[in-house]
Amino acid sequence: MLDWILGVISVYRYWALFGLLGFGMVGLPVPDETLMTFAGYLTSLPKGAPAYLNYSATLAVCFAGSLSGMTVSYWIGRKLGRPFLDKYGRWVRLSEKRLRQAEAWFQRYGSWTVSFGYWVPGVRQFTCYIAGISRIPFGRYLAYAGGGALVWCVTFVTLGHIIGENWRAIMETIHAYAGWFAAAVTVLVAVAAAIWLRFFRRKLWG
Repeated sequence: MLDWILGVISVYRYWALFGLLGFGMVGLPVPDETLMTFAGYLTSLPKGAPAYLNYSATLAVCFAGSLSGMTVSYWIGRKLGRPFLDKYGRWVRLSEKRLRQAEAWFQRYGSWTVSFGYWVPGVRQFTCYIAGISRIPFGRYLAYAGGGALVWCVTFVTLGHIIGENWRAIMETIHAYAGWFAAAVTVLVAVAAAIWLRFFRRKLWG
């Protein structure tokens, strides 16, 4: 499956990147980080090579694809709600367990979950639906989703660009320690939320 996806990117390039990342954010089984890291690797190839991608264009397409998928997920959650996801969510890997996990994150960290959820496997695709179900204002949602998507895309595309042909070995290492990575992100989310609540709200509201 992975080799097929990478082959599609090599042939259809930016269109494939946009579509695959959009479908991945909706919940289809797309290896998002691996896809972007591979795309980043293609930006490191000599200009004129058959599979070469432009770095800036790749970042823009990855960002647009991710944000498009998150926007679709938000409006599905907002318009159709939890009953629809309970009934049809299995088609996009929205199991009851994952929905409960995403809801717990959202209740604890609020809108920040949309930004930081990108970094937690099994959570990022579903916080968008929960945000829609919770009916947070779309402008606010878009700000958090856009900020998170930008950092996420820049990180993995740049990683692939820097490490070049070693991208596959690096991604295997990252996936091997995914549990530790998710735990570290959880701690960072908690710390960031605590700092914001303690200092920034006090500064803004007195």
